[in-house]
Amino acid sequence: MAARKKSDLKALRQRLEAERDSLLEASDSTAEERRPVELDQQSVGRLSRMDAMQVQAMAQAVEVRRRGRLQRIEAALKRMDAGDYGYCTSCDEDIPPKRLEIDPAVERCVDCAL
Repeated sequence: MAARKKSDLKALRQRLEAERDSLLEASDSTAEERRPVELDQQSVGRLSRMDAMQVQAMAQAVEVRRRGRLQRIEAALKRMDAGDYGYCTSCDEDIPPKRLEIDPAVERCVDCAL
């Protein structure tokens, strides 16, 4: 990672922070969809309640994936702060710059990711 310029790291950090902010905003905006579906037979019929439960389940699944991505982003930012960014967490070799450009949160080189 010695060849990586500070300007490149700054750009990657900005991308990670922007994605983190976007994910947190999306999480906040979908909080209502993830809430438990209330059982109120007067206002919602059985099929409508099933639809609401399906929307809730999909929103919860998206949130699980979103939280996983947020964890990977936070880990990458911590590696940047520690000076370990750009090195494979398994073999400690350099991660190719092109791989980091594709996904700045990646933590393993291609060989270790397989």
